[in-house]
Amino acid sequence: MNWIGQLFGKKETSSNVAKRRLQMVLIHDRSDISPGLMEQIRDEIIQVIVKHLAIDPETVEVSLTQSGHENLLVAEVPLPGNGRKSY
Repeated sequence: MNWIGQLFGKKETSSNVAKRRLQMVLIHDRSDISPGLMEQIRDEIIQVIVKHLAIDPETVEVSLTQSGHENLLVAEVPLPGNGRKSY
């Protein structure tokens, strides 16, 4: 669903939800990355970022997406406040 639809409360159809879920399954199958490996990657990304920025590890999301013919590993890391750690 695009951000305009979300802004105005447009509901996503069940066929679109099913299509998006199927796409995610296919991306995971094609990339051959297990859920356990995804969790390990997420934990390691968090460890690196926490060294430099004050983040809430519970809010970090790591996912696989597809852009054209490429599979992408996407890490979404919300930064609270200015995000910097004080040393």
